[in-house]
Amino acid sequence: MFESDKVVSYSDNKVIDEGLRNFMLKIYNYMAGGLCVTGLVAYWMAQTPAILGLFFTPTGYSALGWLALFAPLILVFAFGWVVNRGTTRQVQAMFWAFSVLMAVSLTPIFFIYTKTSIARVFLITAASFGGLSIYGYTTKKDLSPWGRFLVMGVIGLIIASIVNIFMKSTGLDYALSYLTVFIFAGLTAYDTQKLKSLYHVAVYDSNVSERIVISGALSLYLDFINMFMALLRLMGDRR
Repeated sequence: MFESDKVVSYSDNKVIDEGLRNFMLKIYNYMAGGLCVTGLVAYWMAQTPAILGLFFTPTGYSALGWLALFAPLILVFAFGWVVNRGTTRQVQAMFWAFSVLMAVSLTPIFFIYTKTSIARVFLITAASFGGLSIYGYTTKKDLSPWGRFLVMGVIGLIIASIVNIFMKSTGLDYALSYLTVFIFAGLTAYDTQKLKSLYHVAVYDSNVSERIVISGALSLYLDFINMFMALLRLMGDRR
Protein backbone atom coordinates (compact mmCIF):
# COMPACT_ATOMS: atom_id res chain seq x y z
CA MET A 1 0.00 0.00 0.00
CA PHE A 2 2.78 2.42 0.89
CA GLU A 3 4.64 1.69 -2.34
CA SER A 4 1.48 2.18 -4.38
CA ASP A 5 0.88 5.55 -2.73
CA LYS A 6 4.42 6.60 -3.59
CA VAL A 7 3.90 5.68 -7.23
CA VAL A 8 0.69 7.72 -7.46
CA SER A 9 2.29 10.68 -5.75
CA TYR A 10 5.30 10.54 -8.06
CA SER A 11 3.04 10.26 -11.11
CA ASP A 12 0.95 13.24 -10.00
CA ASN A 13 4.05 15.35 -9.44
CA LYS A 14 5.36 14.36 -12.85
CA VAL A 15 2.10 15.44 -14.51
CA ILE A 16 2.16 18.76 -12.63
CA ASP A 17 5.79 19.39 -13.60
CA GLU A 18 5.06 18.67 -17.25
CA GLY A 19 1.95 20.86 -17.20
CA LEU A 20 3.88 23.70 -15.55
CA ARG A 21 6.63 23.50 -18.16
CA ASN A 22 4.06 23.64 -20.97
CA PHE A 23 2.31 26.56 -19.26
CA MET A 24 5.53 28.55 -18.94
CA LEU A 25 6.57 27.63 -22.48
CA LYS A 26 3.32 29.11 -23.84
CA ILE A 27 4.06 32.33 -21.96
CA TYR A 28 7.59 32.53 -23.37
CA ASN A 29 6.32 31.76 -26.89
CA TYR A 30 3.78 34.60 -26.71
CA MET A 31 6.46 36.92 -25.35
CA ALA A 32 8.92 35.95 -28.11
CA GLY A 33 6.19 36.45 -30.72
CA GLY A 34 5.50 39.93 -29.37
CA LEU A 35 9.19 40.82 -29.49
CA CYS A 36 9.44 39.57 -33.07
CA VAL A 37 6.41 41.65 -34.13
CA THR A 38 7.81 44.76 -32.44
CA GLY A 39 11.28 44.32 -33.93
CA LEU A 40 10.07 43.59 -37.46
CA VAL A 41 7.56 46.46 -37.52
CA ALA A 42 10.14 48.89 -36.10
CA TYR A 43 12.72 47.84 -38.71
CA TRP A 44 10.12 48.07 -41.50
CA MET A 45 9.13 51.57 -40.39
CA ALA A 46 12.77 52.64 -40.29
CA GLN A 47 13.16 51.51 -43.91
CA THR A 48 9.92 53.12 -45.16
CA PRO A 49 10.10 56.94 -45.46
CA ALA A 50 6.38 57.31 -46.19
CA ILE A 51 5.49 55.58 -42.92
CA LEU A 52 8.17 57.45 -40.99
CA GLY A 53 6.71 60.75 -42.13
CA LEU A 54 3.44 59.94 -40.39
CA PHE A 55 5.07 59.52 -36.98
CA PHE A 56 8.22 61.64 -37.09
CA THR A 57 9.23 65.13 -38.18
CA PRO A 58 12.77 66.50 -38.61
CA THR A 59 12.56 67.86 -35.04
CA GLY A 60 11.02 64.83 -33.34
CA TYR A 61 7.64 63.08 -33.04
CA SER A 62 4.60 64.28 -34.98
CA ALA A 63 1.21 64.56 -33.30
CA LEU A 64 0.42 61.02 -34.43
CA GLY A 65 3.86 59.93 -33.21
CA TRP A 66 3.22 61.33 -29.72
CA LEU A 67 -0.13 59.57 -29.67
CA ALA A 68 1.46 56.27 -30.68
CA LEU A 69 4.26 56.81 -28.16
CA PHE A 70 1.88 57.08 -25.20
CA ALA A 71 -0.70 54.61 -26.54
CA PRO A 72 1.12 51.55 -25.09
CA LEU A 73 1.01 53.14 -21.62
CA ILE A 74 -2.75 53.59 -21.99
CA LEU A 75 -3.11 50.03 -23.29
CA VAL A 76 -1.28 48.64 -20.25
CA PHE A 77 -3.97 50.05 -17.97
CA ALA A 78 -6.75 48.99 -20.37
CA PHE A 79 -5.27 45.51 -20.63
CA GLY A 80 -6.19 44.63 -17.06
CA TRP A 81 -9.82 45.58 -17.71
CA VAL A 82 -9.94 43.47 -20.90
CA VAL A 83 -8.35 40.47 -19.14
CA ASN A 84 -11.05 40.55 -16.46
CA ARG A 85 -14.07 41.37 -18.64
CA GLY A 86 -13.23 40.74 -22.29
CA THR A 87 -13.05 37.58 -24.37
CA THR A 88 -9.88 35.61 -25.02
CA ARG A 89 -9.77 36.95 -28.59
CA GLN A 90 -9.95 40.52 -27.29
CA VAL A 91 -7.08 39.84 -24.91
CA GLN A 92 -5.03 38.40 -27.75
CA ALA A 93 -5.86 41.39 -29.98
CA MET A 94 -4.76 43.80 -27.24
CA PHE A 95 -1.45 41.98 -26.87
CA TRP A 96 -0.63 42.11 -30.58
CA ALA A 97 -1.81 45.72 -30.88
CA PHE A 98 0.49 46.62 -28.00
CA SER A 99 3.41 44.87 -29.73
CA VAL A 100 2.80 46.88 -32.94
CA LEU A 101 2.46 50.23 -31.15
CA MET A 102 5.67 49.63 -29.21
CA ALA A 103 7.45 49.51 -32.56
CA VAL A 104 6.94 53.28 -32.92
CA SER A 105 8.94 53.80 -29.72
CA LEU A 106 11.74 51.55 -30.96
CA THR A 107 12.01 52.83 -34.53
CA PRO A 108 14.41 55.74 -33.70
CA ILE A 109 17.06 53.33 -32.36
CA PHE A 110 17.90 52.35 -35.95
CA PHE A 111 18.94 55.97 -36.64
CA ILE A 112 20.70 56.57 -33.31
CA TYR A 113 22.68 53.34 -32.82
CA THR A 114 24.62 51.06 -35.14
CA LYS A 115 22.93 47.82 -36.13
CA THR A 116 25.87 45.85 -34.72
CA SER A 117 25.50 47.40 -31.27
CA ILE A 118 21.72 46.90 -31.35
CA ALA A 119 22.24 43.19 -32.05
CA ARG A 120 24.95 42.95 -29.36
CA VAL A 121 22.82 44.61 -26.69
CA PHE A 122 19.84 42.47 -27.68
CA LEU A 123 21.88 39.32 -27.11
CA ILE A 124 23.16 40.66 -23.76
CA THR A 125 19.59 41.45 -22.74
CA ALA A 126 18.38 38.00 -23.85
CA ALA A 127 21.12 36.26 -21.84
CA SER A 128 20.44 38.41 -18.77
CA PHE A 129 16.70 37.93 -19.04
CA GLY A 130 17.13 34.18 -19.41
CA GLY A 131 19.33 33.93 -16.31
CA LEU A 132 17.01 36.09 -14.21
CA SER A 133 13.91 34.20 -15.35
CA ILE A 134 15.55 30.85 -14.53
CA TYR A 135 16.40 32.21 -11.08
CA GLY A 136 12.79 33.28 -10.53
CA TYR A 137 11.59 29.86 -11.69
CA THR A 138 13.94 27.77 -9.57
CA THR A 139 14.52 29.78 -6.37
CA LYS A 140 12.79 28.69 -3.17
CA LYS A 141 13.01 32.23 -1.81
CA ASP A 142 9.74 34.16 -1.72
CA LEU A 143 10.21 37.16 -4.01
CA SER A 144 6.79 38.71 -3.30
CA PRO A 145 8.24 41.36 -0.92
CA TRP A 146 10.23 42.64 -3.91
CA GLY A 147 7.05 43.18 -5.90
CA ARG A 148 5.65 46.17 -4.00
CA PHE A 149 9.05 47.89 -3.93
CA LEU A 150 9.69 47.27 -7.63
CA VAL A 151 6.22 48.46 -8.73
CA MET A 152 6.77 51.69 -6.80
CA GLY A 153 10.10 52.01 -8.60
CA VAL A 154 8.40 51.62 -11.99
CA ILE A 155 5.91 54.38 -11.15
CA GLY A 156 8.80 56.63 -10.17
CA LEU A 157 10.62 55.82 -13.41
CA ILE A 158 7.56 56.66 -15.53
CA ILE A 159 7.10 60.03 -13.83
CA ALA A 160 10.82 60.90 -14.00
CA SER A 161 11.03 59.82 -17.66
CA ILE A 162 8.07 62.00 -18.66
CA VAL A 163 9.63 64.96 -16.85
CA ASN A 164 12.97 64.33 -18.57
CA ILE A 165 11.32 64.41 -22.01
CA PHE A 166 10.97 68.16 -21.45
CA MET A 167 14.10 68.69 -19.30
CA LYS A 168 16.37 66.74 -21.67
CA SER A 169 18.94 66.14 -18.91
CA THR A 170 21.70 63.75 -20.02
CA GLY A 171 22.75 63.06 -16.42
CA LEU A 172 19.21 62.19 -15.37
CA ASP A 173 18.81 60.02 -18.45
CA TYR A 174 21.87 57.93 -17.51
CA ALA A 175 20.73 57.65 -13.89
CA LEU A 176 17.28 56.51 -15.02
CA SER A 177 18.87 53.98 -17.37
CA TYR A 178 20.83 52.34 -14.52
CA LEU A 179 17.74 52.31 -12.31
CA THR A 180 15.67 50.82 -15.13
CA VAL A 181 18.11 47.93 -15.54
CA PHE A 182 18.06 47.10 -11.83
CA ILE A 183 14.30 47.48 -11.42
CA PHE A 184 13.32 45.40 -14.44
CA ALA A 185 15.97 42.80 -13.67
CA GLY A 186 14.25 42.32 -10.32
CA LEU A 187 10.82 42.32 -11.97
CA THR A 188 11.90 39.59 -14.40
CA ALA A 189 12.66 37.21 -11.53
CA TYR A 190 9.60 38.32 -9.55
CA ASP A 191 7.17 38.04 -12.48
CA THR A 192 8.48 34.59 -13.41
CA GLN A 193 7.94 33.29 -9.88
CA LYS A 194 4.47 34.86 -9.74
CA LEU A 195 3.48 33.26 -13.05
CA LYS A 196 4.75 29.89 -11.84
CA SER A 197 2.49 30.16 -8.79
CA LEU A 198 -0.50 31.08 -10.98
CA TYR A 199 -0.29 27.76 -12.82
CA HIS A 200 -2.31 26.10 -10.05
CA VAL A 201 -5.12 28.59 -10.75
CA ALA A 202 -4.88 28.30 -14.55
CA VAL A 203 -4.86 24.50 -14.67
CA TYR A 204 -8.55 24.25 -13.69
CA ASP A 205 -9.97 26.49 -16.44
CA SER A 206 -8.59 26.62 -19.99
CA ASN A 207 -10.18 30.04 -20.63
CA VAL A 208 -8.59 31.52 -17.51
CA SER A 209 -5.33 29.78 -18.38
CA GLU A 210 -5.13 31.47 -21.79
CA ARG A 211 -5.71 34.90 -20.24
CA ILE A 212 -3.06 34.32 -17.60
CA VAL A 213 -0.66 33.17 -20.33
CA ILE A 214 -1.18 36.32 -22.41
CA SER A 215 -1.08 38.75 -19.48
CA GLY A 216 2.02 36.96 -18.19
CA ALA A 217 3.65 37.23 -21.60
CA LEU A 218 2.96 40.98 -21.60
CA SER A 219 4.60 41.36 -18.18
CA LEU A 220 7.75 39.54 -19.29
CA TYR A 221 7.70 41.37 -22.65
CA LEU A 222 7.73 44.71 -20.81
CA ASP A 223 10.54 43.54 -18.53
CA PHE A 224 12.62 42.58 -21.58
CA ILE A 225 11.91 45.72 -23.63
CA ASN A 226 12.67 48.07 -20.74
CA MET A 227 15.94 46.30 -19.91
CA PHE A 228 16.93 46.30 -23.57
CA MET A 229 16.28 50.01 -24.07
CA ALA A 230 18.11 50.94 -20.85
CA LEU A 231 21.14 48.79 -21.72
CA LEU A 232 21.15 50.22 -25.25
CA ARG A 233 21.34 53.76 -23.86
CA LEU A 234 24.24 52.70 -21.65
CA MET A 235 26.15 50.38 -24.01
CA GLY A 236 25.01 51.17 -27.55
CA ASP A 237 27.41 52.64 -30.12
CA ARG A 238 25.94 55.82 -31.55
CA ARG A 239 26.16 56.58 -35.25
